[in-house]
Amino acid sequence: MTASPEASNPVEGVDPAAAVADAAAAETGAAPGSTPARKRPRPGERRVQILQTLARMLEQPGAERITTAALAARLEVSEAALYRHFASKAQMFEGLIEFIETSIFTLVNQIVEREPAGTVQAQKIATVLLQFGEKNPGMTRVMVGDALVFEHERLIARMSQFFDRVESQLRQSLRLAAEAAGSPTPTVDAQALASALTALLVGRLQRYARSGFRRLPTEHLEPALLRLTA
Repeated sequence: MTASPEASNPVEGVDPAAAVADAAAAETGAAPGSTPARKRPRPGERRVQILQTLARMLEQPGAERITTAALAARLEVSEAALYRHFASKAQMFEGLIEFIETSIFTLVNQIVEREPAGTVQAQKIATVLLQFGEKNPGMTRVMVGDALVFEHERLIARMSQFFDRVESQLRQSLRLAAEAAGSPTPTVDAQALASALTALLVGRLQRYARSGFRRLPTEHLEPALLRLTA
């Protein structure tokens, strides 16, 4: 997983990429940020290693469809060894989606708890999501569905639900902002702005993935957010 943090982190002291690494460490029982010294990983560590390798492979050009044979070859294990940790390739992608959900919504909850202003909440939620995608290109391909085209349809449905949850939180934050601004129709205003903002997030992540990770999702982000959340 790569990191290219040109934008500032909207949650002080929290790194979206580090959240993924720490989630992996928590699963294995290792200290966050530590590197296992053993040559033969324990079962939990092997599971995380498989997911990390899959995410790195998704960063490569033309990696929309990755076979278990290619994944096993990269790990220098047999395909049977993969299936000792995951019942299917779909389950591997579910593991990546769980990392995305946990990392993003942990940060979203922190933003909502710390920021009383709805406009600031919405801006920071949008920023942290795009920062996460920028620092984790392989995960971006999962988020926008490019890596899931040939996989089980439930995976695409789950990522769709992820963005529904993001939009729902943005709607709550923007309704708070509209009420504070004295809008006579805060619910209608919030629905329209949350829908537009979510479309911006998805579109920027798609452009990032389909440009070969050249067009950063956070470029010129601040003026766009100011216009959409004003």
